[in-house]
This record gives sequence, structure tokens and C-alpha cells, in this order.
Amino acid sequence: MVWKVDWEVSIDGRNLTSKWASVLIDIEVTDKAGATSDACSLTIDDTGGQIRLPREGQRLVVRLQGRKVFEGFIEQPQSSGSRNGGRILKIKAKSADTAGKAKEPQNFHTDDATLGEFLGDAAKRAGLDLAIDPSFASVRRDYWSAEGESFFALGERWARRLGGTFKIRGDRAVLARRGEATSPSGSALAAVAAIVGVNVIKWDITPRDPRRTFKSGTARWFDRAAAKYKSTGLEFDGDDPGDADNVARFIMADEDEAGEHLDARKRESKREAGSGTVELDLTVDAVAEGQMTIENARAGVDGTYRIESVKHKASRGGGATTTLELKEPAGGAGKDKRGAPDFALPRSETLG
Repeated sequence: MVWKVDWEVSIDGRNLTSKWASVLIDIEVTDKAGATSDACSLTIDDTGGQIRLPREGQRLVVRLQGRKVFEGFIEQPQSSGSRNGGRILKIKAKSADTAGKAKEPQNFHTDDATLGEFLGDAAKRAGLDLAIDPSFASVRRDYWSAEGESFFALGERWARRLGGTFKIRGDRAVLARRGEATSPSGSALAAVAAIVGVNVIKWDITPRDPRRTFKSGTARWFDRAAAKYKSTGLEFDGDDPGDADNVARFIMADEDEAGEHLDARKRESKREAGSGTVELDLTVDAVAEGQMTIENARAGVDGTYRIESVKHKASRGGGATTTLELKEPAGGAGKDKRGAPDFALPRSETLG
């Protein structure tokens, strides 16, 4: 069978595209927002063990349609087979080196510093560079500490606290602000169009889900100068958010920390207002935390959504697709503006 999509695979800088053209069965790449590392899986026809077994830690780069969709480290080659089913070799990789120093527990503290300085030090100890959103980098505390936490754990903890996305890609760690559609450097992330009848294969979307949305948030904090507890409140944006107040479970150290917590919960409430999935013809421009606009689905569903995850799948015999997990409806999603408050349907000439 002949591949219908252009692809390229390199291991440790060696281009294997021509050598693997007859044995590569399929490619699957996953890009997720959040703490999960990007992942890649290659399936190879392993009849006779015809390719050399890759080593753990070798650098893998995959391109589809000329665009790099994955860069990371081989984690675990896996062989399988049966008497009647032949033999295959699965090569699995992660964007972060799971055998590297990023998983090593760290023990150190920093006084009167910013989060950028603290995490920058932690990244250096893990042998990584750090790109961090400026609004996060400027957060200042009297005391920061890592007490037996790996760099993985530190990044994930502060991403949860501040409403960010943390991941490691190759030799670079990234802590980006969620819901901004920009990278930590400020450059815009790609937006993609999903048009029913053109490039949409199927969709399953809930444009409004009130279960995890809130009208407002409240956080308590301790005022040292006044020697008493105080509360800070924040109204959340959103359409029909309900009446619930998202009250912080823990007491914050000061007013700044309370404000940071509420800002993160506000963006989280907005993000969780809807969800869904869309399967498209291969769309290599789609990236996690970017935006997708769907058209021609129906009134109330058409609109803009945040991309939670991207999965590219390409196979030798079945073409190529991109599946998007969606959050954060906007741009009219969830609003059917056609009127008809009694939900009356148009009269049918045949059914009455």
C-alpha cells in the first residue's frame, strides 16, 4: 500500500523516511494541554525483525505534511506477535525525557524572589531551559521551596495554582497561561476552521454545561498588619453561570495570592462551560490551547472553542485524521438566536 500523506521520521538526526517507507504501518501523535507530556507511537511491520531495535532515550522527530508534530525521546520499544497474526514493533516516545533529571527530587529554597527566578533555578538543576508567561514569572513571594519534589511536580503544582499549562518538550520546559491562545513569548497560537461538509468527519459537542461553572469566587486571606482574616471576591464572566460561589478551600497568605487564586478559578470556570470532540481531515496546524471555529453544525453549536488536546493519526492504508478535544465555548456557541421561545418546530407540509 502507498502512503497518502507526506511523513518524515528521524531518530538522533538520521532521516529514516525512505528506509521505513515499506514497513511503517501507522503514526499517532497526541498533544495535550496540561501536565501530560506529548506522546507519539509508531507501528512497524516487524517481519523477520528487519529494523534495528531503537534504544531508550534516542531523540525522535516526526513530521506530517512538512510540519513538525512531535519531538521527544523514545521511551519503550514493544514487540508483539502471534502464530497467525504476524509481528509488529511499537515504538513509543514522550516529549519529556522520563529517564532524565526532571524526575529527580529537589531540595532547596529561595527567599524574596519571583516565580520565574525560582522555577528557572529548578529547571537549571533539571538540565532544562524555561519559558514562562510574563504574568506568572513576575509573581513574587517571600519564600519559595522545593521539598523533595521533582521538577515535573513543581511545574504541575504551580500550573494548577495559577491556571496554567505546564509541559516539557525536548530540552525546554514551558509554563503558559491558559485561555490566552498565546505562547509564553506572546506569539499567537494557530486557529483552525472546522466546516461541516468540507473537512469535518464527525462531531460530538455539548456547547453549554453548567456543572463546573460558577457565578463568582471568594478567597480568605490573612492581613498581617491588621492581624485579622479578610475576604476577597471576584465576579466571573460567562453566560448563565448559575448562582454558585466558588469558595477557596484554603486560606491564602495575603491579598495578592487570593487575587491570583481567584483569577485562575475564573478562567477555569469559563473553560469548563462546554466540551466536545471533533474529528477532521488531517489538520497539522491544530495545537493544544489554540482555537477552533466550527461552522455549519447547527445554530447554538457553531462558534469558537478552545482546543484541549490534539491527536493526529495517519496510516498506510487508511489516510490521516485529526481529533480535537474541545473546551471553553465562545463566539455564539451555546446560543440559538433564532427565537421560538416555545421551541416550536416549523410546520411540515406532510406531517402537519
